Amino acid sequence: MNCSYREVCEAAARAGGEVLRGWLGRIRAREKGRNDLVTEADVESQQVIQRLVLTRFPEHLFLGEESTDEGRPDLRQAFESDTPVWIVDPLDGTTNFVHGLPAFSVSVAVSQRGRTVAGVVYDPIADECFSATAGGGAFLNGEAIRVSDCRSLDQALVAASFSAHVERDSPEIRRFVEVMMRCQAIRRFGSAALNLCYVAAGRLDGYWATSVKAWDVAAGCLILAEAGGQVTHIDGRPFSLLDPRFASSATESLHGELVEVLKAAG
Repeated sequence: MNCSYREVCEAAARAGGEVLRGWLGRIRAREKGRNDLVTEADVESQQVIQRLVLTRFPEHLFLGEESTDEGRPDLRQAFESDTPVWIVDPLDGTTNFVHGLPAFSVSVAVSQRGRTVAGVVYDPIADECFSATAGGGAFLNGEAIRVSDCRSLDQALVAASFSAHVERDSPEIRRFVEVMMRCQAIRRFGSAALNLCYVAAGRLDGYWATSVKAWDVAAGCLILAEAGGQVTHIDGRPFSLLDPRFASSATESLHGELVEVLKAAG
């Protein structure tokens, strides 16, 4: 069944990506909150994905970023249910998308009792489809991928995600500065799903995030884990989509070093 789920994840992600390609360059955005944009592209992408998923699995739950509060299932209750739940970000990297920056993606995952069993992240501009099933490995356009062998922070290319507006003395800034002082280089790409996949593919060595939701990272965390990477809560505890602030790394030794720096700074 996991293979079937992966196939539907991929079909849904590619369908959403096709919508985004059609909207690129002709976007009207509105604000959900400060620096929190929603576009017609987000909404249409989710509609296409939801229709495809629920046509195939009408009894399943659907949790999408653009779902209304009334139509969005409670994640904790969903994880306690035997009913599979689809966790979808129809456009991860909305700000990049609105500005025409080609760093955004579609993320589709399916979870059972709190465990992600299949996931796909699709970059519609690069036509890169990252996928994984639990216990089945991680792939990029059908070819197996693996994390890098980076073992120390001073050799690591790292990415970070946190809110755009934070105080100068906030933990987010302290973490960023402390890691920046110790790593080879640091990046902020603006798509959590792609960042996780880049660690999975060996393009990045580490990544941490404090401002993400379950739909941003459900697929990417599975893909990274299946590629041999490490994912924990930002303080080193086991990772949970119910509190998806996390640190991720290519290797265990690098992960221990990154988590210690993040904990000391935050």
